[in-house]
Amino acid sequence: MDAARAEGYGALVRALRRSHHIGPGEVTGLIVDAGRELGLSGVRVLLSDVQQRRLVPLTGGTPLEIDGSLAGLAYRTQRVQRESGGAQGCWIPMADGIERLGVLYAAPGAPGSRVGAEERAEALATLATLLVVSKSTHDDGLVTAVRSRPMTHQAELLWAFLPPRTIGSPRVTSSAVLEPAYDIGGDAFDHSFDGSVLQLAVLDAMGHDLASGAASAIALAACRAARRDGTAVSGGAGVAALAGVALRIEDALVRWIPDRLLTGVLARLDTVTGRLTWVNCGHPPPLLIRDGRIVPRALERAAQLPLGLGTYGEGREPAGYTVRLQPGDRVLVHTDGVTEARSPRGETFGEERLTDIVVRSMAAGEAAPEALRRLVLSLLDHQGHELRDDATILLTEWHPPH
Repeated sequence: MDAARAEGYGALVRALRRSHHIGPGEVTGLIVDAGRELGLSGVRVLLSDVQQRRLVPLTGGTPLEIDGSLAGLAYRTQRVQRESGGAQGCWIPMADGIERLGVLYAAPGAPGSRVGAEERAEALATLATLLVVSKSTHDDGLVTAVRSRPMTHQAELLWAFLPPRTIGSPRVTSSAVLEPAYDIGGDAFDHSFDGSVLQLAVLDAMGHDLASGAASAIALAACRAARRDGTAVSGGAGVAALAGVALRIEDALVRWIPDRLLTGVLARLDTVTGRLTWVNCGHPPPLLIRDGRIVPRALERAAQLPLGLGTYGEGREPAGYTVRLQPGDRVLVHTDGVTEARSPRGETFGEERLTDIVVRSMAAGEAAPEALRRLVLSLLDHQGHELRDDATILLTEWHPPH
């Protein structure tokens, strides 16, 4: 290892050791200090706000628009963006896996430190990402920095239960968005891995109040408990497993929050074989996007009743279905607040507009998280930035390496 790399390695080690002992509000100072030790100057950390419209600086200063700034371009494309002209600085994406968090800016501290400066800045961005993710669980300053206004109680409840917006592996990417971010009522999503199987859920509780948020939170908890404790099914997987999850949700709703209905799609995707299994309880059918277009009614099946009615039980499980995806297929699940959103003139957003925006974005080379971000911005523009119902979209793309 040459002297410069050894010095950089030592700076990162010291920063990691110090990170165990810092208090609330000290994350930014640690990152800036580590950057100085790495021979970098002008270090700034900017995080995406809740609605992914602006990049908010933790180090003070004016927020930058995600659409229309070099920093925003780094965030949108997840590629390093270098300043033009005589400037030597660059914007580095900050991502936890493939979940986009923000960007970090850094420039060489002196003419002699330009060699390898970008590599050191990328290492610093990785360190900054790890610190922000680990400290956000108990540092309210980091949480409120990316908010532009207070959240309702039900929104606070649901955001605490939700997973990262984007997860993935070499075989699959799953990304979701949810609006109105500060006043979400009863919508929720979930995605997680169980080995090579991707577990998916999109839920929509009746109403738009605290009880609606509680219903979705209880449903998420029941869903995860059923998956993780192995009691959802007595042997088997696929449809039987999903039916067992639906029964656990039904039981929890009837027992703890009666008279509150919930629709939902529960799904499992085997990321090795492409086998997709799903159960639809009173929800809009999932959409299959293949070769840049919707496959008509590909995932549309006989309607099932919503959860919470007390209809389902042992021997009365909801029906499940299975299809085999093709490489490159995308499955889109949405709540009715998306397609039924109305403009001030009364025009619905509609399924055709929904899929057209997604297809066009991804045909232009945009990844699923960016396609959904643009879709939500279009939805908000369509309804005059005042959504009257929750709108949740989950997009899963199967892209096996071969």
